[in-house]
Amino acid sequence: MREDHDRLEGLYETYFHDVYQYLFYFTNNSSEAEDLTQDTFMRVFKSYHSFRNQSSLKTWIISIAKRTAIDHYRKRKLISLLPDVLLNLRKSEEGIPEEEVEKSEEWQRVQAALSKLKPDYRNVVILRGLREYSVKETAEILDCKPSKVKVDYHRAMKQLKKELGHSNEEAVLVDERKIQ
Repeated sequence: MREDHDRLEGLYETYFHDVYQYLFYFTNNSSEAEDLTQDTFMRVFKSYHSFRNQSSLKTWIISIAKRTAIDHYRKRKLISLLPDVLLNLRKSEEGIPEEEVEKSEEWQRVQAALSKLKPDYRNVVILRGLREYSVKETAEILDCKPSKVKVDYHRAMKQLKKELGHSNEEAVLVDERKIQ
């Protein structure tokens, strides 16, 4: 009994940050992300005995977080995947205020375009681009084939470029490094 408790506590400590970050990007709300993180780990603890090592623990737990969040939003009929606070997470390399404002304005345009993507595309962008999961990990989390992840990611980036127009294509290319 004590061994199981220690193992589950270790899982929580190891994967809390990954789950919280994913849910924070998904909800755009730290309080909601905290609640959903707790719900996720309750589900993990309840179903840990059913884990069959068909994927890594990390991708299994993140896929539970994904289902927890989707279930939560289905109840509320609201899906919003990219938070405005991402602007606050970005730092200017040089620390020059003018550059900070310019980057913020570029990022706001990119973020507005991201928010227009369909949920499947936004989910792929969050996992592949923002959280930097591999194609394989993303496919396991989303319960789809790696080829679908690649196609959705490519289509999402194409749609982002179209949404931003030719004049803002440079902003996509600059931020695409962060998104890929």
